[in-house]
Amino acid sequence: MTIDQGKGVAVSGGRTPSRRGAVSPFIAMDVMAAAGALERAGRSILHMEVGQPGAPAPLRVREVAKRAIDEGRIGYTEALGLRSLRERIARHYRDCYGISVPAERVAVTTGSSAGFILSFIAMFDPGARVAISSPGYPAYRNTLEALGLVPVTVETTAATGWVVTAEAVEKAHREAPLAGVLVMSPANPSGTMMSADALRDLASCCKRLGIWLISDEIYHGLTYDAPARTALEFDPEAVVVNSFSKYYCMTGWRIGWLVLPESLVRPVERLSQSLYISAPFLSQAAAEAAFDATEELEVIKAGYARNRMLFMNELPRLGYGDFLPVDGAFYVYVDVGRYTNDSMDFCRRLLDEAGIAATPGLDFDPDRGNRYMRLSFAGTEEDCRGAVERLSTFRR
Repeated sequence: MTIDQGKGVAVSGGRTPSRRGAVSPFIAMDVMAAAGALERAGRSILHMEVGQPGAPAPLRVREVAKRAIDEGRIGYTEALGLRSLRERIARHYRDCYGISVPAERVAVTTGSSAGFILSFIAMFDPGARVAISSPGYPAYRNTLEALGLVPVTVETTAATGWVVTAEAVEKAHREAPLAGVLVMSPANPSGTMMSADALRDLASCCKRLGIWLISDEIYHGLTYDAPARTALEFDPEAVVVNSFSKYYCMTGWRIGWLVLPESLVRPVERLSQSLYISAPFLSQAAAEAAFDATEELEVIKAGYARNRMLFMNELPRLGYGDFLPVDGAFYVYVDVGRYTNDSMDFCRRLLDEAGIAATPGLDFDPDRGNRYMRLSFAGTEEDCRGAVERLSTFRR
């Protein structure tokens, strides 16, 4: 498993890629590529490296997509998305959270990834400082850097429940002014979730300091003891990013959404018009049907819950018992520091010797991730049991 460091390489005539492209690699994706190469060579690989549901999109979703294809023309939509889908997303906030969100404030995006790019450009000028958590989703840091923004790492600890606190944001803001703070709850890679009080305090802090609050709610719906709370409950002007990839099992459909304050709707619309015109019509039509597939989706979620309990019970028995609370999402972030100080090498050996693709913690935390790895339990129960069996014989 070879990981490049994202450095520019000179080409003919002395031409080089821009510095903006020299971001760190998204290691989970590099692991997936290495695992794929081994599979093509005939190896049996258990995929625990990416947060990709093992189940297909719900039947209702696939049926709508097929019908749309049969009906013929697949064209552009308005830049902000199909009106019917935006209205359905707005209704989701009323039904799920008891919050009124006008459809006019919803923007449909090409996955949450496009949502971050659009919102970052709309909110921040080059050089703006944006607080992000560590450990945290690596694409935040990479995307901010590629856009000429400055990611400000806020380390989370066990003492704060592994979440960003209002106090930590105030401290970072005193050191040098922040333009925004980005949080995710439930979180990747840890699965930890912010309490209502923590989210309320953070929202109040951001309003008082006059900085943007961005809430990544992509793992909403995937909680195991208590439902997640939306930042909109505590700050109607927060920017919410969500997607159909995780709970709705639509990763490859590349479809997500933003909930925006009124002041950002037109800027995001203008950016969408020029950057990609509109999210794919086919994915938008199918996504609308996903809201009516709850029965099927809850069965899939029950499978994640079984996988979660399997890992929580079996990993400690195998010597991997030091992991962060798994309140939601479908990850276990395991401390392997008793076996290694090099999580890259540990995960490379795990892949090569045991056929388990896992993501090194350095993807999520450049400073402390050398002693962590992330395992995804989004796949089948059979794969998770297979991983437990292979871990039991892996020579650490």
